[in-house]
Order: sequence, then C-alpha cells, then structure tokens
Amino acid sequence: QVQLVESGGGLVQAGGSRSLSCAASGSIFNIYAMNWFRQAPGKQRDLVAGITSDGVTNYADSVKGRFTISRDNAKNTVTLQMSSLKPEDTAVYYCNMGVAVRPAFPWRNYWGPGTQVTVSS
Repeated sequence: QVQLVESGGGLVQAGGSRSLSCAASGSIFNIYAMNWFRQAPGKQRDLVAGITSDGVTNYADSVKGRFTISRDNAKNTVTLQMSSLKPEDTAVYYCNMGVAVRPAFPWRNYWGPGTQVTVSS
C-alpha cells in the first residue's frame, strides 16, 4: 500500500552533477527516516545518505562533501543532489523510507525499485 518511486538516474560525465528524487505514495501516516542506498556490481548495498524526520543528515565517507540529501515532508519526497561525480559512484541507487501507515502502527522499511546512475570517465 506504500510505493516509492525514484527518478533522475541516467548517464553523467565524471565531474558532473545529477539529482535523484524519490516520492512516496499510498497510505502514509508518518515517515521517519529517509535514506538513499546504492549497490555497485559485485558489492554490497550500502547507505549513501540518510536524513531523520528532524532533518539530521548522515553520509557515507565516500560521498561526504559531494552529495546532499534533503527531504520535503509535505510532499513525502527525498532528494539526493550529487556533484563532482566519479566513475566509482556508478551504481543502482535505491530509495528507502521508514513509514507508519496507521496511527500507533510501528514503522517498516519500504524500498523503491532503484534507478541506475552511470558515471563515465
């Protein structure tokens, strides 16, 4: 009953910028943390950036200073602004949110289907 859909993936030159967005829809009472994960071929799915409901952010060391995560609670969206992109940023990027669908219900994780970001050298 909750769906996440990412947008903004595609090809970008090394050193360039790209912005990813994710919108949640469906039965939503409250959204807690919003996160971006990524998974490169042959590697684990790792947290790229996260933002709490209070706006506290967390970044992987590999993207710190280059990526910025933000959220719009009114629109149930999270955005990942990526700059100074490197070939090693190439991965499938996944949106993740902790969502409570009803009052007094515990939150659970929801995932988007992922969007490919390819950085060429």
